[in-house]
Amino acid sequence: MEAFLTSSITVALAEIGDKTQLLSLLLAARFKNKLAIVAGILVATLLNHFASAWFGSWLSQFLSGGLGKTLLSVSFILMAIWLLFPDKEDEEAVKYHHYGAFIVTTVLFFLAEIGDKTQIATIALAANYENVIIVTVGTTIGMLVANVPVIYLGEAMMKKIPFVYSRVIAAMAFFIVGIFVYFS
Repeated sequence: MEAFLTSSITVALAEIGDKTQLLSLLLAARFKNKLAIVAGILVATLLNHFASAWFGSWLSQFLSGGLGKTLLSVSFILMAIWLLFPDKEDEEAVKYHHYGAFIVTTVLFFLAEIGDKTQIATIALAANYENVIIVTVGTTIGMLVANVPVIYLGEAMMKKIPFVYSRVIAAMAFFIVGIFVYFS
């Protein structure tokens, strides 16, 4: 349960103000079929985060002992620092609207997640918990928790969320996880 909750919460927090959340806003403004956008995010996230969790779990075999624990802890703390810097909106999404909401969302979300904060977090979480399925499900739920409201509530909601505070809270959560990993 700890792996699921930690994965869900850390990815949901990391996603606030992230480029994929901004991509959700852009897609929601572009396409009327909101359910297709949600389905695209679900499919892209499951594929991307499963691969990331598998890699993190595989990587954990090389990170045993004190050095591994230190590297994992430092990776979470570095993620905390990275979260303090906002991402920029992806304007490329508007070029591909003729493929439909589901295809455009799936492809763009999958590509946007490569090397993204939430993908790196998924790798680190799986390396820590060594449970591919639970981490994948948790991080996917976290991604949906952060993006579905943006899709349905759109711009009105985005104007009321203080991204500066959200990023600081997310950074603090990653820092705490890093400290917890180090001392556990």
